[in-house]
Amino acid sequence: MLALNQAAPMSAKGPIAVNSDGQDAQWLNIVWTLTPATTVGRALVSATERLRDVGIDTPQLDAQVILAYVLNRARSWLFAHHDHKLSAEEAEAYTDLIIRRSHHEPVSYLTRCKEFYGLEFYVDSRVLIPRPETELLVDAVLNQIEMFSEEMAIGEHIHMLDVGTGCGAIAVAVATNCPELKVYATDVSPDAIAVARENIKRLDKRLQITLLEGDLLSPLANKVDLNCVDIIAANLPYINTTDYGTLEPDVRDFEPKLALEAGPDGLDAIRRLLIQAPGVLKRGGVIFLEIGSDQGAAVLDLIQELMPNAAFVNLRQDYNGRDRLVTIVP
Repeated sequence: MLALNQAAPMSAKGPIAVNSDGQDAQWLNIVWTLTPATTVGRALVSATERLRDVGIDTPQLDAQVILAYVLNRARSWLFAHHDHKLSAEEAEAYTDLIIRRSHHEPVSYLTRCKEFYGLEFYVDSRVLIPRPETELLVDAVLNQIEMFSEEMAIGEHIHMLDVGTGCGAIAVAVATNCPELKVYATDVSPDAIAVARENIKRLDKRLQITLLEGDLLSPLANKVDLNCVDIIAANLPYINTTDYGTLEPDVRDFEPKLALEAGPDGLDAIRRLLIQAPGVLKRGGVIFLEIGSDQGAAVLDLIQELMPNAAFVNLRQDYNGRDRLVTIVP
């Protein structure tokens, strides 16, 4: 059964004032915990209530995903086993993770896992959590590779560069679907490189990906075999300095700032990439950029400034109708 201990004034994040019938604010401290032998059903109801009380947007889903992780079961298993009783270790682990989630720590960091393009990636606070909208970029790259493949000679490879690879999601997703592809994945963060290395080791079955540490295209400087890149794919930081301070706490307080914030206009990283890209891109090569939902016009202006003779520039919206993907043939 659930154990609730009431004492002096704190919430999961600290002091909280509670108004009651217009009276002066009172202080309440609720320590949330589960006792051994709590059933799955009761644990889920209680955890959902706890997360809802602290303003989590998806309390029921989060409670289910976290409990499934603790029990090492599929989420669907929970629905058929509401009477299953948690062991002392399971109850303690679930309590710890629900409290951490009530502090707005992202679920993917708690479970150390995020699905992207049908693949399970290891993630932790060293890397940005892959977003569903980035799958649009992967779709576009795969379509481009298919077009390139029609003109390839037997045994020839397409070369792609994934700039700012993070956990390696884009590089791995594209390589998994394209046996003829060679991928070079770069990141300036040693921590991100370490996470990407774990995912590449586990998921890159055909050994298609070369991981390189360094800022943007700088790791390519001594790679004599990389004088012709067919595709550059980049999901770089694009949050401007002002907006960064207003991000949801799940993002601002836990995900790496290096992977999010990009200067006063949010275009610092994209600007530098566009300047460097012509030095490595093959003639007829293509650049794919994920951008912020309000950056379409600004990025198009930037391309006009830095690549005035570009052969092709296209802005695409995501499935919510927001600016998301820019394609460039310099």
